[in-house]
Amino acid sequence: MPASRPPAAPSDQTARQRPGRGPRAAEAIFDTTLRHLAERGYARLTIEAVAQDAGVNKTTIYRWWPSKPALLRAALVHARVLDIDIPDTGSLRGDLVALVEQVVALLTNGRTEPVARALTSGTGLPDDELAALTRDFFADRFSREQPVFARAAARGELPRDADPMLLLDLVAGAVWMRVLLRREPVPPDFARDVVDAVLPR
Repeated sequence: MPASRPPAAPSDQTARQRPGRGPRAAEAIFDTTLRHLAERGYARLTIEAVAQDAGVNKTTIYRWWPSKPALLRAALVHARVLDIDIPDTGSLRGDLVALVEQVVALLTNGRTEPVARALTSGTGLPDDELAALTRDFFADRFSREQPVFARAAARGELPRDADPMLLLDLVAGAVWMRVLLRREPVPPDFARDVVDAVLPR
């Protein structure tokens, strides 16, 4: 859909489209949204402030993302700064090490670490919008990472009834625990050590 002809009343699906399918300034809008989340917290994040700092009219944002949750959801899912590359190293061990290394980079980068820290500030209650958006973020990442486990099962590296989410919780969760909760440095071989501790030899 051309940027000059956005829909008059976008659906939730429209709000989740890739940046190239949104307004031309989508990436600037997403980057500003994430920066405001990190600097101000979710409660003080506003579409008006994002529009001003991103250099766009607020009607442009409302046309594509009609609410603050819709805007932040799109930013979390589509911003290039939070993007991941799905590895295909030829082995489950290699793929998991590569994924964990990306999580380490995400949580130790000066631009993205504050965003990740802000995501953990929700209460977790059922009516907590930020907690719901955080779940959406992780669900999106998990759906993208499914090919890693499908290939591993096809190679016979995983039983068909294995729980990929549990594996990811164990290996990626170790990084979140060390960096965000314990606030300790990540050793150079941390990704490999974590995967070796989780996968049977």
